[in-house]
Amino acid sequence: MIIADYHVHSDFSSDSEAPMEQTIEKAIQLGLKRLCFTDHMDYDYPGMSYDSFVFDLETYVKKLEGLKEHYYNQIEILTGVEIGLQPHLTECLSNLVNSYPFDFIIGSSHVVDRIDPYYPEYWVNRTMEDGINRYFESIMENCKAFQGFHVYGHLDYIIRYVPEQSDSVGLSGRKADYSYSKYADLLDEVLKTIISYGKGIEVNTSGLKYGLGHPHPKAEVIKRYKELGGELITIGSDSHKPEHLCYDFHLVPELLKDLGFCYYATFKQGKPEYVKL
Repeated sequence: MIIADYHVHSDFSSDSEAPMEQTIEKAIQLGLKRLCFTDHMDYDYPGMSYDSFVFDLETYVKKLEGLKEHYYNQIEILTGVEIGLQPHLTECLSNLVNSYPFDFIIGSSHVVDRIDPYYPEYWVNRTMEDGINRYFESIMENCKAFQGFHVYGHLDYIIRYVPEQSDSVGLSGRKADYSYSKYADLLDEVLKTIISYGKGIEVNTSGLKYGLGHPHPKAEVIKRYKELGGELITIGSDSHKPEHLCYDFHLVPELLKDLGFCYYATFKQGKPEYVKL
């Protein structure tokens, strides 16, 4: 059983309306021992969105400190953050992560070349392959620019938003997919870059929630991460609603064992703590 969810959003994130209390109560109901809130801090998010993806850190920390005390005997609450990585934000992100001793920091790519692949504009004049290649290239650029995070979040986030593809006989509505083998050289460089900086990746089960048939990233990418020497892996649902907490976590232990992992990590005060699968 997975005892912790390390990718959780609340109403401090612009794309969630979930009060922290409701999510905590759900976590207790599910038998979790630890819950780490990782709300969005995406500086310089594209102006096309009404969401700012920036919250008041002082208010966030104060809220969590009160909840930690209130739920002390029921569950351990950790203070995390999910930062949106872009190379030009190095100074801004450094100031953020140095302003508070976060237990856990996820670094994620939501914006590539000043646009989120969520928006159709990203795909204008781009093939599926071009869009995916550029996304993975940006991960390496982000890692080289800034290393103030612990794991890279939803490594293949982009696959959620690839435009629907048509097959050879014109049937549309087929959800796009990708394989490790098609992008092997680039993905290997991505994984080697993450490992070289001592960072980990996460198993993000929201891919299953989105109907992709796999977590983020795909099992074959997680396997390759292990083959290249990666050991640090966390587990998160990327929940934005209490009912999505621990989404399909029951599938994760066997998946990771089959890929050669014996442990997953939780974090406290910025340090990994390993839990046997």
